[in-house]
Amino acid sequence: MSAPIDTLREGAAALGVALSGRQAEQLLAYGTLMLKWNKVYNLTAVRDPAGVMTHHLLDSLAVIAPLQRQYPEKGKLLDVGSGAGLPGVIIAIMRPDIDVSCLDAVAKKAAFVQQVAAELELPNLRGLHARVELLEGSYNVVSSRAFASLPDFFNGSKQLLAPDGVWLAMKGKNPSDELAGLPPEVAVFHVEQLVVPGLDAERCIVWARKDPV
Repeated sequence: MSAPIDTLREGAAALGVALSGRQAEQLLAYGTLMLKWNKVYNLTAVRDPAGVMTHHLLDSLAVIAPLQRQYPEKGKLLDVGSGAGLPGVIIAIMRPDIDVSCLDAVAKKAAFVQQVAAELELPNLRGLHARVELLEGSYNVVSSRAFASLPDFFNGSKQLLAPDGVWLAMKGKNPSDELAGLPPEVAVFHVEQLVVPGLDAERCIVWARKDPV
């Protein structure tokens, strides 16, 4: 059986992502922290190291190359309904040029992200405890991972997306039924299929921006 670092590196390479030694260490440390906190706080349903590797670390790493293509410059990202920090923490580790705020309505989950930021020395990461509808600010990228239906996600966060910003919504299979019910001010410009190493499940990213109409 290969060591976790090898599984991580091979998976990242398959996703087109190059990991520095420090990034690999931070990702594995994050997975360890998640398992440790899970014993006390119910952060995630995945409770074994192999599951954390595929369902959390590699699954979230799958957005890094697409994000680099869609948003290569520095800026601010809001991860809505971030839970234990997915994919926000992974983005913060891989994109130090992006300030990442992980938003969750559950205080202990936001506190966990703050702990991760401190322990992994990630100055560009913070946990926010609030409801998305009540938050203020402007973000270049607003992301979510299986947070809610697409109409709810777009409606709840549209006041937070910068005029030229993009939404990054991670979903399982192509959510054609949800796409049919989007508000008119949301323009989906790409549904990108993902293949996650070791994960036998469909994944995609729904990319959208505000329609200027």
